[in-house]
Amino acid sequence: MTAIRLTKELYFTTSTVIDWMDVFTRPTYKHIVIDSLRYCQENKGLEIYAWVLMTNHLHMIVGMADYKSDKASIGDVLRDFKKFTSKGIVKAIVDNQQESRKEWLMDRCWFRGANDSKIKNYKFWQDGSYIETIYTYEFLVEKLNYIHNNPVRQEIVDRPEQYLYSSARNYSGDKGLLDVMIIK
Repeated sequence: MTAIRLTKELYFTTSTVIDWMDVFTRPTYKHIVIDSLRYCQENKGLEIYAWVLMTNHLHMIVGMADYKSDKASIGDVLRDFKKFTSKGIVKAIVDNQQESRKEWLMDRCWFRGANDSKIKNYKFWQDGSYIETIYTYEFLVEKLNYIHNNPVRQEIVDRPEQYLYSSARNYSGDKGLLDVMIIK
């Protein structure tokens, strides 16, 4: 864990599943997202400061590593992340013999893809990602608390650090699923 001060451009982002479908209720699908975020950290210069994966959306506070920032923007990285995870999650749904919602999920993904000229087959994520530049430390702390308390507000857990798919574990001193840069 590395502590940072607000000395670089950071962003609050949200990526949402089409129709707000609750897809991330199965660990298999969640880990496709986790593995892809880890890849983006290791290969695309994505710096993650906070994150939470809920049943149908992903919130993050992110930045770009200085050595990579001239090669790709945060928008480019999120676009590639969503394209890759979309294909991987759709394939995992199709291949999952225990997925009781398979027909419904695939129908929604097909319908959204068929009505979008940019999509060849299935659409998983809503268009674009919400990206908001963080300009003040106060706004940063507000978004950090918002992210970590999301599972508490949804009554999934009592305390943020109990939720496995979040950086709240890192901030409490435990090992999380992803390495993050701690905000002080």
